[in-house]
Amino acid sequence: MTLHRFAGELELAVGLDEAWAFFSDPHNLKDMTPPDMGFKVINDTAHETYAGQIIVHQVRPMFSIPVTWVTEITHYVDRQMFVDEQRFGPYRFWHHQHHFHETENGVLMQDIVHYDVGFGPIGDVVDQIFVRDRISEIFTYRTSVLSDRFGVN
Repeated sequence: MTLHRFAGELELAVGLDEAWAFFSDPHNLKDMTPPDMGFKVINDTAHETYAGQIIVHQVRPMFSIPVTWVTEITHYVDRQMFVDEQRFGPYRFWHHQHHFHETENGVLMQDIVHYDVGFGPIGDVVDQIFVRDRISEIFTYRTSVLSDRFGVN
């Protein structure tokens, strides 16, 4: 298993309460995901994140083929952080930390993603050719959407 890492941060020009309300609603993920991925929440889940929450998504990561992605919120600290971990889906392993820090000018958001594509050395090649860039594109799109919605510092 090769564990890959993606990290990013963005300072939004918005208060912590407003940022947290937006990010802790799993249904808002569709607004932060590129439209070509066809992202949608397909189970009846709450609009507020909590530890133990199971979220079932449908995504189309490659060639418009639908994939069911089941994640669990494994850690949750109100207005500070939460972690989603894949239980079933396109990755062998997925662990995504979302951190929120209040600043003088707004909120610093930090994302740390650890993932493994699976399939040993073949998966590492797939990561280098496709997956790493796709994850970067998704976060670039998210940055653009959030900048338009909240403004950035």
